Amino acid sequence: MESPEFFRDPYPLLAALRERGPVQRVRSGPHGATWLVTGWAEARTAMAEPRLSKDTARYFADKPSKRDLAPAVSTTMLATDPPDHTRLRRLAVKAFTPAAVARLEPRVAEIADGLLDRMAARGGTADLIEDFAVPLPIEVIGDLLGVPREDRAALRGWSNDLFAAGAPDTIDTASHAISDYMTELIAKKRAAGAEDAAGEGRDLLTDLIAARDEGERLSEFELVSLAVLLVVAGHETTTNLIGNGALALLQDDALRTRLRQEPALVPDAVEELLRYDSPITTATFRYAAEPLPLGGAEIAAGDVVLVSPGAANRDPARFPDPDTVTLGRAAGHLSFGHGPHHCLGAPLARLEARIAFQALLRFPDLRPATPPAELSWRHTRLMRGLTHLPVTFAA
Repeated sequence: MESPEFFRDPYPLLAALRERGPVQRVRSGPHGATWLVTGWAEARTAMAEPRLSKDTARYFADKPSKRDLAPAVSTTMLATDPPDHTRLRRLAVKAFTPAAVARLEPRVAEIADGLLDRMAARGGTADLIEDFAVPLPIEVIGDLLGVPREDRAALRGWSNDLFAAGAPDTIDTASHAISDYMTELIAKKRAAGAEDAAGEGRDLLTDLIAARDEGERLSEFELVSLAVLLVVAGHETTTNLIGNGALALLQDDALRTRLRQEPALVPDAVEELLRYDSPITTATFRYAAEPLPLGGAEIAAGDVVLVSPGAANRDPARFPDPDTVTLGRAAGHLSFGHGPHHCLGAPLARLEARIAFQALLRFPDLRPATPPAELSWRHTRLMRGLTHLPVTFAA
């Protein structure tokens, strides 16, 4: 699962594994087995199963490691169980309610239109990843957290390096860089004082600092860790959603025409594109805190369980003809997870994707400049995303 062929198109291998059974042992080691969950029903069950823990600190506590991951990256809210996870999530979720996200729509549309205006002004070629899919969510999460504009490119680089498969030193270095940066930013915001933290311009990070300083059961370490998670999760998956979805749209003239004629269908298209080519191939780490059965397999205590939303979203038992883009399918994709760890930023990601696809439909002659088979994909087992998407269009 680390070959260039897998990164380019993981779905044939995932389908072959699923045909052997929805839960397959893919590795055995001194600390137990590793299982891959590829069936939709089994993946949904696993995501909500309390016996499958995400507490990585507890799992790795007695295991030797040569890694040097920054603690604020290795033990984020994603790597905790209730009640700690519930407490941390409650502090951040207020910024991602449907009402809070709806207030962001004019700004998201302004960013999307500005990026495409600049792309059009430069001429008839562009890279939809670097020129659009990356900067749109970076600007949105940067605004939301109050990250200075001049620092956002560096944050994007460190975040990208965190998912570099087969490059542990790169990952470790990036983890310290982004952790140190967020620690310094929090210190600067705290030092700025109440006058900068009040009023309409107040950002989410300032609110979290206030929660920490006012004693809402948030430690300084948890504050930094939550800030790191928000900045990374707040743009990585959305960039991939926009890029993967744009590629699918560019390969389907009939779908693009229909969406231009019926723009009310764009939200439905967002859901189907999330299912068809999920921004996440494999969800983050889980392990069995106690033995349990899952999909015909007997998972032993200590075994690692990897859930694959990418595979589950193409399970023919749940989605007929799963390898095609079909509007109007029943809901149920697992790209945002399920259960206690369901992505709290899902409403914002949906908003950004809807606005992004609506904006791209302004270019009726947008075409790929590179054959799909020759496109470059990110080398990461977790994320599924393009590194570049060259396109042509009429200036």
